Amino acid sequence: MSRKTILVIEDDPAIRRGLVDALAFAGYDTAEAGDGASGCRSALELDCDLLLLDLVLPGRDGLDILREIRLARPSLPVIVLTARASEDDRVRGLSSGSDDYVTKPFSLRELLARVDAVLRRSPSRPPTRRRLDLPGGLADLERREVRFQDGVRIDLSERESQLLLYLASHTERVVTREEILAQVWGLDPAGITTRTIDMHVARLREKLRDSSECPRIILTVRGLGYMFRAEGPTP
Repeated sequence: MSRKTILVIEDDPAIRRGLVDALAFAGYDTAEAGDGASGCRSALELDCDLLLLDLVLPGRDGLDILREIRLARPSLPVIVLTARASEDDRVRGLSSGSDDYVTKPFSLRELLARVDAVLRRSPSRPPTRRRLDLPGGLADLERREVRFQDGVRIDLSERESQLLLYLASHTERVVTREEILAQVWGLDPAGITTRTIDMHVARLREKLRDSSECPRIILTVRGLGYMFRAEGPTP
C-alpha cells in the first residue's frame, strides 16, 4: 500500500516541526508550508492525501484557503488546527468544508487518530472533477470553457466555473442558495437577500444549452436551491 502524503500549513515553526516529525514517525510522507499564500499554492498543486490547516496564518486567512480548496479540490480531506475554540468558530470552520476541527493545545496521539479516521472515510467523498460530460459536449473547467460537438466553444467566467464545479461536486444533492453564497462567494448568507445566484445559474444554463423551461443539467428545486444532474454526452 502506498504511503499517504499529508500537507501541514502552520506558521509556528515549533508546532509545524512537531507535527511533521509525528506524522513521519507514524508512517506518512509530509510536505509543509509556513504561510497562507505558499500553503494555498501547495494545497492546489501537490498530490497530497490530507491537509492539516491552521486558521491564523500570515499572508492568507485559513478560512479563505479552505473555501478555495473546497472549490478546486472538493475531495481533499482537511483537518483544521486552531486556537479559535469558541462554538461559533468551530461551526464556521466545519460549515466552510473542513472534515474535522482540532483546537490547540492538542494531543499528538489524538490528532493522529483523527487523521487516520478522516483518511479511512475519505474514499466515500466525491472525486475532483475537471471535465464534465454534458448533453452534446463537455465543460472543461481547467480552460474555463464549454465545447460542443458541433464545434462551438463558449467561455465561462471564473465565478461561473466555480459555481459549476461546486454543483457538479455534489451531484444529485440539493445545494441551497445559502450554501452557494457561503462556499462559492465566500459570504455569510445570514440576512442576505440577493438574486445573484439565480442570475448566475440562468447564465450558466444558457451557456450549457440547458433549457430554462425544462432543464436537464441544473435543476431548480423550488424553495430550496439547485441540483446538478448531467446526463452525459449524446451519441
